[in-house]
Amino acid sequence: MPRPLIILFAKAPLPGRVKTRLCPPLSPDEASRLHSAFVCDAGQMLATLVDAADLEISSDSATEAWPGIQCPRSVQVAGDLGTRLFHALDGALSSGREIAMVMGSDSPGLPAGHVRALLSSAADVSLGPTADGGFFAIVCRKVHAKMFEGVRWSVSQTFDDTASAISRCGLRVNTGPSWFDVDVPEDLLRMLVMPDLPANTAQWVNEYRRRRAELT
Repeated sequence: MPRPLIILFAKAPLPGRVKTRLCPPLSPDEASRLHSAFVCDAGQMLATLVDAADLEISSDSATEAWPGIQCPRSVQVAGDLGTRLFHALDGALSSGREIAMVMGSDSPGLPAGHVRALLSSAADVSLGPTADGGFFAIVCRKVHAKMFEGVRWSVSQTFDDTASAISRCGLRVNTGPSWFDVDVPEDLLRMLVMPDLPANTAQWVNEYRRRRAELT
């Protein structure tokens, strides 16, 4: 039986094209490097789940970033997030995988146990909610072509819209453990005071604080 597949969604770390809602207070270059730190930390965390699943990075465009993450890579199809999620999940399940997960790359410090909990769900679809009303990951045993129909993306209703749309398709939905992601300046402030950040994000925070100190 083919193993579960975790697909880590990421963007090519190009200044001015990633984490734009954090600019300001961040510069485009700072935001780009923060995104790269998030992806590296997520990849390293997911590598600890080698006993449970295979890993793939799927980026919005071809990139040679994050060379330390050794896994297959793919490029997402064009379209909104729902189109890209469905294509990735359906492709993995159609290839013979029993379980497919798509995970975002902007949830610093996400515990590996949260990912294991989602993978172990017996529901057709399991969602990992975030504090802002979205979700950091979706795990599917089944998919439906209309499972993201009508979902409003990047708003406080995204999780509820997604759960409702999936339920309307006749699929069983489970809610897994919650975390948070970093999308707006308020999230950044929360992250800056977190203890025990993963290594790459912690290094970015240290450099950020040093640069700010030099400016004062």
